[in-house]
Parts: sequence; structure tokens; C-alpha cells
Amino acid sequence: MATFDKSSSPEINTMNASCLSVVMPVYNEESTVTEIIRRVLEQPVVRELIIVDDCSSDGTHSVLEKLAAADSRIRLFRHFVNQGKGAALRTGFREALADVVIVQDADLEYDPVEYGKLLAPILNGRADVVFGSRFLGSEAHRVLYYWHSVANYFLTLLSNMVTNLNLTDMETGFKAFRREVIQKIDLQENRFGCEPEITAKIARFTPRLRIYEVAISYYGRTYEEGKKIGWRDGVRAFLAILKYGIFR
Repeated sequence: MATFDKSSSPEINTMNASCLSVVMPVYNEESTVTEIIRRVLEQPVVRELIIVDDCSSDGTHSVLEKLAAADSRIRLFRHFVNQGKGAALRTGFREALADVVIVQDADLEYDPVEYGKLLAPILNGRADVVFGSRFLGSEAHRVLYYWHSVANYFLTLLSNMVTNLNLTDMETGFKAFRREVIQKIDLQENRFGCEPEITAKIARFTPRLRIYEVAISYYGRTYEEGKKIGWRDGVRAFLAILKYGIFR
């Protein structure tokens, strides 16, 4: 079983230190990937941007190759068979080198300007894992699908029941981890079931792992704009909660 030592938290007292590995799973995001990469690399805390192209079938990979050639902080990896977000995260987490790792989707729904919110509890020595909640506090968020919010609420509630955590947004795609924490998690889910799996496996080590939530903005997109998650992913998330939270 993995063990975690809270005394090894990074002793970093400035947000200007290059302390952060950003892991970005990418699949068919040709229209947004250049802009999100620009925003990520503008953040002074970013030591490296690890991009995992999960076998994009549009022009995404050509764009990524050009961007990677222009900035040494970009480390580009490619899956030659589409496997899903969880598989891309598994590759990215394994390659991370900085003290803290943040997940950044490539679709502009989460804003890199808010890295400081997720980093602060870790860099202050209070947290090992930080969830960015779309439903906590009063940060701006785009008004979209009602039934998606119902599904998120239900899945978070069920996850909390089996993990004994009190999260408001288990399904968030905006999370930060001490590197040694996430690299000790044996991530098995290949697709969107990775979110409840990560949560369940982190919860096993509470209170040795200190988990925080912070309010974040959320700029959701429609299916016409390229949103990919669907009802089948909700079913898989439900099954993953049971698999990793109860039948572990």
C-alpha cells in the first residue's frame, strides 16, 4: 500500500517559483488548443506543460508539434490508439517532474489564471490535494445544462457517501496534487471514470492526505462547441464509484 509523508510538502513561499507541472490531455481540440497553451505558458509558476495527444484525428497533433518546437517547456506525448482521458492522465502523471501537478483540460472551460487558487493550500503546507469546485462560492460560471448539474450533484453525493468526504464537486476536471501523491495512485480507468477513481483512492489515505476545495470559475461549452462527455460517461462514473469506493 502506498504511504505518504506530509513532512515532504514542497517548501515554496512564492507563487513565482517554477513549481508546477501541468498535465493536459488532448483529443480533437484543434480550435482551442493554441489559445489554452498560450494561457498556460503565461503563468510564471509553470515549469513544464505535459501534453498527451490521445490519438487526435483532426489537425490537433500538427498544431501541437509546432507549438512544442517553439517552447522547451512543452513536452509532447502521443497515443497512437485513442484510449480516453484517464489513459492520457496516466501517461502525463508518470512524466511529471515538478513539485505540484495540475490537470488542465484543453477546451478553455478552466482558466489557468486561477492556478494560484489551487496552489495556495499546497504551497502554504496545508494541503496535499486540492479540488477546484465549480459549485462552491460565487465565482462566475456559464449557465448551461440542468441535467448535467443534477448528474454532477448525484455522483458527488454518492462518492461522498462511500468515501466519507464532503466535496461539492467530485467530477471537477481542475485538480492539483503534490507530485508524490498522484504518482503513487495506481490509476486504472481509461475514460471519464478516472475522476471518481482518483477521488476514491485519495480518500483511502485520509487523514494522512489533506484534501481541500477552492472555488473556481467555469466556462462550460455546449456539444456544438465540442463538449464530449455524455450519459454513458455518467454511467461509467457511477460504476467507478462503486468499484473503487465499495468493492475495492
